[in-house]
Amino acid sequence: MFKVLECVAIQHDRSVVALAAVICIIGMFAFFLIHRRAVECSQQRRRVWLVIAAITGGLSVWATHFVAMLAYQGTVAIEFDLLITIVSAWISAVGFWASLKIAEKGTIASDVLAGLMATTTVAAMHFTGTAAIRAAATTHYELGAIPAGALLSFALFTFAFRLSMHRRGKAALTSAVLAGVLAICILHFTAMSATELVPDPSLPAASLDGSGRTWLIGAISIVMSVIILTTVAASFVDRYLTDLRGFADATLEGLAVVREGVIIEANGRFAEMIGLQDRDVVGRSPDHLLVAADGLSLADQRTGAVEAVPLKAHREVFLEVAVHTIEYRGRACQVLAVRDLTEKRIAERRVAHMARHDALTDLPNRTLFSERLETALKDAARTKERCAVLALDLDRFKVVNDVFGHAEGDRVLVDVADNLRRCVGSADTPARIGGDEFIILQTGLDQPMGASMLAERILDTFRQEMNVTLDPKAVGVSIGVAIYPEDGETAHDLRNAADMALYNAKFSGRGTAAFYSAAMDAELRERRMIESELRHAVLRQQLSLVFQPLFDTTEGACTGYEALMRWTHPELGKVSPAVFIGVAEETGIIVTLGEWALREACRTASQWDNGLAVAVNVSAVQFRFPNLVEVVTSALAESGLEPHRLELEITETSLLKDRDKTLAILLRLKALGVHVVMDDFGTGYSSLSNLHSFPFDKIKIDRSFINSMEENDSARAIVRAIIGLGKSLELPVVAEGIETFSQQRMVIEDGIEQLQGFLLGKPQSAKEVEILSGLRQTPPLRKRG
Repeated sequence: MFKVLECVAIQHDRSVVALAAVICIIGMFAFFLIHRRAVECSQQRRRVWLVIAAITGGLSVWATHFVAMLAYQGTVAIEFDLLITIVSAWISAVGFWASLKIAEKGTIASDVLAGLMATTTVAAMHFTGTAAIRAAATTHYELGAIPAGALLSFALFTFAFRLSMHRRGKAALTSAVLAGVLAICILHFTAMSATELVPDPSLPAASLDGSGRTWLIGAISIVMSVIILTTVAASFVDRYLTDLRGFADATLEGLAVVREGVIIEANGRFAEMIGLQDRDVVGRSPDHLLVAADGLSLADQRTGAVEAVPLKAHREVFLEVAVHTIEYRGRACQVLAVRDLTEKRIAERRVAHMARHDALTDLPNRTLFSERLETALKDAARTKERCAVLALDLDRFKVVNDVFGHAEGDRVLVDVADNLRRCVGSADTPARIGGDEFIILQTGLDQPMGASMLAERILDTFRQEMNVTLDPKAVGVSIGVAIYPEDGETAHDLRNAADMALYNAKFSGRGTAAFYSAAMDAELRERRMIESELRHAVLRQQLSLVFQPLFDTTEGACTGYEALMRWTHPELGKVSPAVFIGVAEETGIIVTLGEWALREACRTASQWDNGLAVAVNVSAVQFRFPNLVEVVTSALAESGLEPHRLELEITETSLLKDRDKTLAILLRLKALGVHVVMDDFGTGYSSLSNLHSFPFDKIKIDRSFINSMEENDSARAIVRAIIGLGKSLELPVVAEGIETFSQQRMVIEDGIEQLQGFLLGKPQSAKEVEILSGLRQTPPLRKRG
């Protein structure tokens, strides 16, 4: 140790040693600073900075060694072999590069190996540099102190690499630099203290004098300072530019710098937006990558941004480009700032689509249909062509929706929309404008032939795809057709005409198509008048009841009467129940009419002396009101009629909506002692299930089966089955609508218990029934004589 200190203090020029130390400190600072820069970079750029760091560190160590060698003041003048000196510098640079590559793994073992490699590099460089000495002397080595110095240098280099790889901050950098400087100096001066030059007169003397040595020291110092400072400055500049590029790449906008019509710089976001790799952007004209909406070159100056689309995008892309002129690298350039509008445009398109299309079926809605209808009428007026509007309404949809729920109802609507899409032509516009209301605009065909064929196609599709007899969830469709210009010259008139035709189709039996005719206006006005007059019929005492008898087939006696409503209007005369009952049910007036009929029937029957029952029809609409039981109770109480003499006839339609609520109402009515009759049995859905679930006292076979049984064996088989079912359940069965002796004979043969029909007894006024009752007589059962 003392020998090393003596070597430094006595055998070296201390000012030159200080200069070597400064070079070492600056060089190690640059080495570790650039090493940090390499660690921060991407893999590709890291390789470059590792090489720069290795060259800077290696040459710094080499310069430190060489200047320190020139500071040696022995008894013999020295000079250096150029080739070997260059080799020593190469060894230093390569060795430090290997150290950095080893340390790159970042483990403790790699730091240890990197420290060992750096120590070996400095030692190899030192002894190679020593071998380059040319002097009139021979070189001798005393290696005793070198292992200790090498071991200490190894520990310091390991510590330095550990700090450089795993610590950040100025303190860690300073510590790593000091550790590296100490490791180099200890190893150098330990090796120098072990080196002795023994004069040998037989060897040629060195020609390097004192002034030459000074110039050499100065040149090396200046060159190394320039190299070190340049590399350090380059690392700072590179870091700044990299950070700047990082910020540019991190922005949501794409940026490209254009000079003389060519892109010279672009961030990654720009390349991503136009669907290319970064390397494929630079050097190309922006007009070869993007097309501006206004057709001008993208580099042209504009007052605002312009929309553009990429030429080679693999998906639909909408971009907005703004152009600004800046000074870049000392020259005027255009900067293209590109913003991605794709999501915004898609969202706008989606919102616009939703605003003009039905959310459930994705068909055009009322708004879009109206726009297309207005456009079609203008075109038709200009070209003197005709077009058609078809109004569609689903039959039984409300029943399906009530029975099976809204989810199933939505599925049915989607299926209907799909069927319509398959039926219409490419120029047609099918739309959903309401709950179960659809409408179609047909253009470009000869009318009314085109509309007739389309309507028939839709009806055929519904018969095949939505067969009501096979699927209880299926629905039918009724269609009303209006033709431009004869049925209306404006959109409003044309749609009104189609609606009137639709009403006519539904009124005619549903599942049909009807074309508008002028007579429909009169029919609609008549319907509206009926509705208006019907609302006042009770107060004006225009309503009356007639009573149709029911007969027992065993004894031929009358067992009761069914109360039937009649309306006599002072101007319209006698209005058919087939007309006003339907209007009353559709408008809700049936609630008022039904309550009047119930009270009047109970009042009338209470005056009969024969004690026969009276049957009153209760509409499904009346079951929607919670006061039905109270109304019945009040009617019985006011009239004094015994509850067992009152029969309430309900159809299966009444059972479809809210079955639990309906069952509760029927049970309360049964608790009063009232009898409940299922009317029109066999025409609804789940008829057998209804017999099982609800407390009926009697079954009435629908007249449609009775009317068909003479010609249709299936109808008679159904009648026979219903009669058998009633006997099994111990429920009386009534055959209504008996109009021929043949029908009477057939149902009696099949075991029917009660009969009703015009053949047996026509409806009678309350006065006539009362007279018979006073005589304690009933109308006899008519039989073929």
